[in-house]
Amino acid sequence: MTSEQQRVVVIGGGLAGLRLAAGLGAGRVADVTVLGEEAHVPYNRVLLAEVLAGRYAPEVASLPAPGPVLRRGVRAVRIDRAERAVHCDDGTTERYDVLVLATGSNAVLPPLRGLFEPAGASRAAQSGAAAGTAGGELPDGVHAFRTMDDCLALSAAVSTAPGLRAVVIGGGLLGVSAARALAERGAQVVLAQQGERLMERQLDAEASALLHAHLTALGIEIHTECRVRGLSTCAVPADGRRRVTGVELADGYRLDADAVVLACGVRPRTGLARAAGLEVRLGIVVDDRLRTSDPHIHAIGDCAEHAGRVYGLAGPALEQADALAALLAAGAGRTGAGAAGAAAPAAPPAYTGTRALTRLTLAAGESGPLDLAAFGETTPLPGDDVVRLSDATRRTYRKVVVRGDRLVGGVLLGELSSVGALARSWEDEEALTDLFHLLTDDGGS
Repeated sequence: MTSEQQRVVVIGGGLAGLRLAAGLGAGRVADVTVLGEEAHVPYNRVLLAEVLAGRYAPEVASLPAPGPVLRRGVRAVRIDRAERAVHCDDGTTERYDVLVLATGSNAVLPPLRGLFEPAGASRAAQSGAAAGTAGGELPDGVHAFRTMDDCLALSAAVSTAPGLRAVVIGGGLLGVSAARALAERGAQVVLAQQGERLMERQLDAEASALLHAHLTALGIEIHTECRVRGLSTCAVPADGRRRVTGVELADGYRLDADAVVLACGVRPRTGLARAAGLEVRLGIVVDDRLRTSDPHIHAIGDCAEHAGRVYGLAGPALEQADALAALLAAGAGRTGAGAAGAAAPAAPPAYTGTRALTRLTLAAGESGPLDLAAFGETTPLPGDDVVRLSDATRRTYRKVVVRGDRLVGGVLLGELSSVGALARSWEDEEALTDLFHLLTDDGGS
């Protein structure tokens, strides 16, 4: 490390942390250490459903080998802000000039009766604890769907028990992805959604109905407006552990289950930040330079809250990593230029937020695969204009929301050739001149 280089420690070896480290390493402006809690080779979490479905081998989801030093299987346990040091679970200490929290998020475990042993159940349930923090083990057959270990455990269960009865709790993007992947592997899948429709955060009623029909055609049994009360378990004679046998609904109905997948959302991992005294709301609060309340500590990705928003998506995490890499590199460049008497480079633009696009490709049923995309505000406000194009025969649906002369959101299912043009208009906040052309554009996505 040269005298001009900053010591940058990144906590988190996922997409955001490795993207930042690669950006800093490319400019040779920092001495970077990445602390990765998982022992696996770093992987793209977005591809876990494809691994579970059997489309990809686990190694296909691997991220490129990082240039900087990556310490795998090492967990940061405490941040000493006064000493600017990170203490790890193996007894080592990493000192920093700049610390970046890229700790991601945990799967949320719902407050279900029978999820944990009685001693830890009430505490975990009342807090809606995240996976890995509840102080107890899940019953055999119960899985979150957040990590490669989760994915491999589910894959092994399906492989060893053809026709496995699986109940997926949660009908958002994660639950839909898990359900279709399990169905592709031959499992008998039931999807239980508490809300009135699937993917209600991204899709309107008509688009959700098309998605519902497609999943049903794959053999998935779907229950909406369905509240899960608890799990049924039995003791395994060999070792005394509990194994799930079913899911109990609030209306008294019981779903038999060999496996249960908890896809009830995610929660930012903020424990280290809270313990260190940083400002935390839903996520770790950052400004337009992605700084926390301590100017020597930044946060990016799923754990960060910028302008009151936590994204929880890969696109914003990567954009934040790129923005922070540019900001840190520029800061190092200005320091070096000042020492040499040269003019300091211009500061890069601040991070002002990400306009996120959600895309999903579902497995082929009898009528082929179904692609979907959603962006922006898909629910109109009073005074907004809504344009819909629907073709039941081709199973295509396009809806956009227009406010004044600006496109503010849209939903597309079945045919995404126009999503590229629509997304560009939305991202650039262009004044609309030919909406029909945008909706029917075949320029590719």
